[in-house]
Amino acid sequence: MSRLLEMHANERTERKEVYAGDIIAVVGLKNTTTGDTLCDEGRPVVLEKIEFAEPVVHVAIEPRTRADQDQLHAALGKLLEEDPTFRVQSDPETGQTVMSGMGELHLEILTDRLFREFKVEANIGRPQVAYKEGLRRKAHGTGRFVRQTGGRGQVRSRRGGVRARRARQRPDLRIGARGRGNPARIRQPVRDGIAEAMSVGPVAGYPVEDVKAILVDGSYHEVDSSEMAFKVAGSLAFKDGRAGRSPS
Repeated sequence: MSRLLEMHANERTERKEVYAGDIIAVVGLKNTTTGDTLCDEGRPVVLEKIEFAEPVVHVAIEPRTRADQDQLHAALGKLLEEDPTFRVQSDPETGQTVMSGMGELHLEILTDRLFREFKVEANIGRPQVAYKEGLRRKAHGTGRFVRQTGGRGQVRSRRGGVRARRARQRPDLRIGARGRGNPARIRQPVRDGIAEAMSVGPVAGYPVEDVKAILVDGSYHEVDSSEMAFKVAGSLAFKDGRAGRSPS
């Protein structure tokens, strides 16, 4: 420690010694962060770290140019070291860099520091919402894929049931099977076809989540049926079922 300063608003007074209850600033420290305990080497003590609440306000930030990208990441890293209530994360679904803080004023001050101290040029805005779609009720769908090209054909007919799972469960796709027309070897291709169809929802094109699909019945050819036919039929059956027809 090189200097002890007593802080009062924008004024500071140098002190030679301080006591319990004094609020001071220390000049000369290195490799220290919020929550560290400073003590006499001869009388070591570690105080319990402060537990901070999770941030509640979020904004998206992006560099204005490619040249600002590295400078922005370095500046955000510096702010993270100084402020334990500040969070920065990358949204894997939208690709945005999201800053989180304890309030609007908190984020405004940090944003001002980015511009003023670190000379970072960036755009600030609202985070994008990663919307999802789901099914509200059970439905039946039928998918039939038949193609003959002169050689080996592809034949697959599949009837399936699709239903929504309970809300707030972990997104999942489960495939069950009933009936003698559902050999085990076709389940994975059908699952792949349904999963592919779930990537684009019927309402606004957002991914569909929380679905359980059951293969009810189907027919296939021992020679001409292929995994690709199973996959296409599974996709067609899901699209047919998600159209909203009630099961008969």
